Amino acid sequence: MKNISRTVWILSLVSLFTDTASEMLYPILPIYLKSVGFSILLIGILEGMAEATAGLSKGYFGKLSDLSGRRVPFVQIGYTFSAISKPMMALFIFPLWIFFARTIDRFGKGIRTGARDAILSDEAEPHTKGEIFGFHRSMDTLGAVLGPSMALLYLYYYPKDYKTLFFIAFVPGLIAVLSTFYLKEKSKKETKRTDKVLFFSFLKYWKVSPVAYRKLIAGLLIFTLFNSSDVFLLLQVKQAGMEDTWVIGVYIFYNLIYALFAFPVGILADRVGLKTVLIIGLALFAIVYFGMSFNTNFYFFFGLFFLYGVYASATEGISKAWISNISDNKDTATAIGTFTGLQSICTMLSSSITGLIWFSYGAKVAFLITAFGTLAVLIYLLTIPQSQTKGFVNKR
Repeated sequence: MKNISRTVWILSLVSLFTDTASEMLYPILPIYLKSVGFSILLIGILEGMAEATAGLSKGYFGKLSDLSGRRVPFVQIGYTFSAISKPMMALFIFPLWIFFARTIDRFGKGIRTGARDAILSDEAEPHTKGEIFGFHRSMDTLGAVLGPSMALLYLYYYPKDYKTLFFIAFVPGLIAVLSTFYLKEKSKKETKRTDKVLFFSFLKYWKVSPVAYRKLIAGLLIFTLFNSSDVFLLLQVKQAGMEDTWVIGVYIFYNLIYALFAFPVGILADRVGLKTVLIIGLALFAIVYFGMSFNTNFYFFFGLFFLYGVYASATEGISKAWISNISDNKDTATAIGTFTGLQSICTMLSSSITGLIWFSYGAKVAFLITAFGTLAVLIYLLTIPQSQTKGFVNKR
């Protein structure tokens, strides 16, 4: 824990409270949406569009953060947007309004992500990136344990009262926003970079980025095209006959495993290589989707979600640590923002296509396509040299 600075602690606590608010709603969101008339296909489109909004804004605001030399304002504004979106979901049940509220939430994520991850990167050395990002992911995901647990407790006493949960979720979101005011900008000097920032200008980074960056991002984006929203996993559990409380329970279990493993897996990645850990994570992901294709057993679902939690701990934080190690420091937010921007476009396509495949051919076909696609990406990533994943910083 000696490498965890005050700034990392604050950002991690902010993420914990925000995720508590968001994840209080996430497992009941598909159930709530179906109760107000959303079809499986429409849920897939909603999730895809929301993630695309987040992704495109991540790229733009990441670039803007790098050019301005500022990080904290982006973090504060982004978390504020996400907090106010929570009660909006419950005010009206019209599809257009729900799309708007969900988009506001993801837009807030887009504003803050690049700047926040750049702060985390600045707080670490190349050989401690896995640990720092892993710790942050661990705290963030702890919120995904607390949030659904609170939702489960509430629904135990007030079954199917989903709307009230959206208002309750505003409280931890507000605490997160207030916590951001304890962050301090490292340097308030204005940058000399005067590049004009258009909304899609971050895409230009692809042309000037390191070759290692483009190789890695290509593989991660192809994986994203097969990796749809977790909502579909929860729907599969629900369709297998589990009650709402058990759907939330299995999601809590998954996030608990994620939270417990993220920090030690990050430390392990610093020692054995980011590539090794990432590939193990993708292999576990493929196993989970193969299992989801055939399983209907109550207990086996928990085994699959255990593996899914380990997969998550070995991929998201690790991929960002890898990206930050092969990008120049002055472009960290842009590099991560460009990746997450393109990633969210792929997520939009993935979630929409998965919803369509599920609607047309069933869950089994959708999950099998995802599993086989992941194996192909895993083979591709094996071709990237290990030397580019551990303590390596590209200076172009």
